[in-house]
Amino acid sequence: MIWRRGAGKRKDRGERGPGEGGTGLLAQLRRPPGGRDARIMLFAQLLDRTGTGVWGASCVLYFTFVAGLDGRQVGLLLGAAGVAGIAGSPLAGHLAARFPARALLIGCHLLRLGTICALLVFTRFEVLLLVVAVTSLGDRAAKMLEMLFATRAAGERRGTYQALSRSVANAGYALGAGLAAIGLAVGTREAYQVLILGNALSFVLAAALVWRTREQRHGRGEAVAETAVAPGPGRQGANPWRDRGYLRFVLLDIPLCLDDSILGVGLPLWLIEHTDAPHAVVPAFLIINTVLVVALQMAVSARVRRPREAAGAARLYGLALFGCCVLLALTPEHGAWAASIALLAAAVLVTAAELLRSVSSWELAVSLAPRDARASYLGVAGMSQSIQKSAGPMLLTGVVMAAGPAGWLVLGAAVAGVSVVQRRTGLRRLEVMEAAEAAEAAEVSGPAPVGPRTAKGSDPAPVS
Repeated sequence: MIWRRGAGKRKDRGERGPGEGGTGLLAQLRRPPGGRDARIMLFAQLLDRTGTGVWGASCVLYFTFVAGLDGRQVGLLLGAAGVAGIAGSPLAGHLAARFPARALLIGCHLLRLGTICALLVFTRFEVLLLVVAVTSLGDRAAKMLEMLFATRAAGERRGTYQALSRSVANAGYALGAGLAAIGLAVGTREAYQVLILGNALSFVLAAALVWRTREQRHGRGEAVAETAVAPGPGRQGANPWRDRGYLRFVLLDIPLCLDDSILGVGLPLWLIEHTDAPHAVVPAFLIINTVLVVALQMAVSARVRRPREAAGAARLYGLALFGCCVLLALTPEHGAWAASIALLAAAVLVTAAELLRSVSSWELAVSLAPRDARASYLGVAGMSQSIQKSAGPMLLTGVVMAAGPAGWLVLGAAVAGVSVVQRRTGLRRLEVMEAAEAAEAAEVSGPAPVGPRTAKGSDPAPVS
């Protein structure tokens, strides 16, 4: 009988191997990496994202028709939310290095509960500006803490957990948008208030579920002492703000998150302003994205399990986004059918880019960070998505789309170039970290003991 290396240890720990118990989405959700706590956390994320989907689909109309704000004020609210969200991730990472992440995540849910309920009471623009900013701050902080939980709970199978998390999140967003459509169809002030209360309820339930989990100290296979010195880059003080290599990774990761703005802003506006495609095609972009992410995220993650594979996926991201931009540049202005087909194909490619980014960006953010300082490092890494959410729409509307088809070609080529640089710098940093880790292990073990030799000549003979 042939035993695979490590199989016995896995069974001793009561874990299931990658091929045991089914690899489909439902099977993985029943037995996710991290066990019971991971299953509870995924359910909490589903409820949280459902509430977020309800609010995301209705907030602009609420601010316009209920709060009575004009378009400029709504734009300022959304801009303030984007800027405040940038600070949420590093703040959560800084606090998670000092306090239990579980308690901080519960606090984020309760903070958002308070701010969302404030919308039922206040309608003044100045107050709403503060409320929306704090809500966005708590939202980004919560996402970072969930990421840290996954890193610690799932260990080496964090890629699988991330795929499950992405599938659950997209299902929640879609469910929330569907619930919001019911309230928007009613259209009364009371209906909007019910939608807000639904979002508030999601925070209460998510906080209660997180409270049932246990604090995760270290991921499996990552039992590093709290006082251990991190190997590789960032060793001195383990401060992400002084680690130029890691900051370079975060900076390069910002344009590698542009798929989000292209899907939510670029595709709809390009359809409306530059093509004859019917406006009814716009909801199809989100439908295609949601269906493909839920259906394919697990399969993509199964092929990107290691840091070097994640670096390669970053380059594939650039190719997928470049193809999307080429299709947008070639989309005909006239001819509804041709334009619709081109735009729907672009939606498929931008979703493919999202699938690759969701595993490559996260895996590299974890793998390139020192083990004993991952909380603070992941907090800094989370800024890339927040910055993109704030600056991406302005880049697309103010520069790319203003330049016409040439703007899309330049954007696609630029992102593809950045993806190549990200792959090279990521691989180089991984090599440095591996070399430093090997050197440290050799230093800890010390020189090999010299035993009595049995060779010919004057070598001493073994002592019996």
